[in-house]
Amino acid sequence: WAEVQLESILDETIPQRYERNWAPRPNSSERVEFAVRLPASDENGADTFLPIDSKFPGDAYEHLLDAQESDDAEAVAAARKTLDAMVKREAKDICEKYLSVPATTNFGIMFVPFEGLYAEVVSRPGLIETLGRDYHVNVAGPSTMAALLNSLQMGFKTLAIQKRSGEVWQLLGAVKTEFDKFGQGLAKMQQRLRQTDEELDQLIGVRSRAISRKLRSVQSLDEASASALLEIDDMNELPKALSETSEISDQVGK
Repeated sequence: WAEVQLESILDETIPQRYERNWAPRPNSSERVEFAVRLPASDENGADTFLPIDSKFPGDAYEHLLDAQESDDAEAVAAARKTLDAMVKREAKDICEKYLSVPATTNFGIMFVPFEGLYAEVVSRPGLIETLGRDYHVNVAGPSTMAALLNSLQMGFKTLAIQKRSGEVWQLLGAVKTEFDKFGQGLAKMQQRLRQTDEELDQLIGVRSRAISRKLRSVQSLDEASASALLEIDDMNELPKALSETSEISDQVGK
């Protein structure tokens, strides 16, 4: 059950970043339950693995809980002593079987599946220091394991960015070059639009105002009389008028 729980945490935090039942030494039957792949800092280097093994000293922990419930001080002390010895034995097992520098890191992780068990282990005076000094093993519960793996995940992202920083810099340079070209083209288009606007103002504004001044003295006719005089039939001449208007617009555009 502890192994299943550990695999679930690995899948949630660093999927596809770990190996299952991994052999730290060639031609060896010893296999650690899980090993996290740590990428090499350079492209030619070999990856390193962090061994993680789940341990559950269930009998010793249950005896400790029973002794605490019975409020028997001597039984509690004996159960804690047994638990300490069992944890040290499991740490020694991880050290001797699964640590193999440089294929692995110089330390391993012992995963315990209960927060209460983890709290009991870390609260024992000098136990964590002994595990680290003598066996190069750290202990992690469910919460601390998730935090550790999340930190590793951030490290993977940082390393990936560092490895591809040259590519990112080249991409930014290419974008800057294209953006400069775009800015130059946009400035030319803006100048052309401004020139077109000035020509339209000259054509429509100045000339139409001059024509209007000349026609001020001319009396306007009603719409029917104007149509009859100019021989314009609104229904029949509308398509022709629209066509002429379109041709005039094309000439203005040119």
